[in-house]
Amino acid sequence: MNMTKIAAFIAAGALLPLALPGRSWAGDDGAALYKANCAMCHKPDASGNPAMKSPALKGKTADEIKKVIDTNPKHAMAKKKLTADQIKLIGDYLKGLK
Repeated sequence: MNMTKIAAFIAAGALLPLALPGRSWAGDDGAALYKANCAMCHKPDASGNPAMKSPALKGKTADEIKKVIDTNPKHAMAKKKLTADQIKLIGDYLKGLK
């Protein structure tokens, strides 16, 4: 391959995520999404933080998490940042916590 073809191949690979928004990529698993978006207020183990008035999320379903994100003004940033698929992944992760 010549350098032009290699550069085009690299550019196409770099732009692919932009062409397919909303797709779940390798880093999108429920635990990682929870850690990045929820753990700071609801604690890493999802046990909640009474001092911050953040309830426990252990055992919550995706529908329950989506309802909270959609209706609570504290979660406006999460609502803009997380896709429905990502919220489902977080809910699936939390549902499995005991």
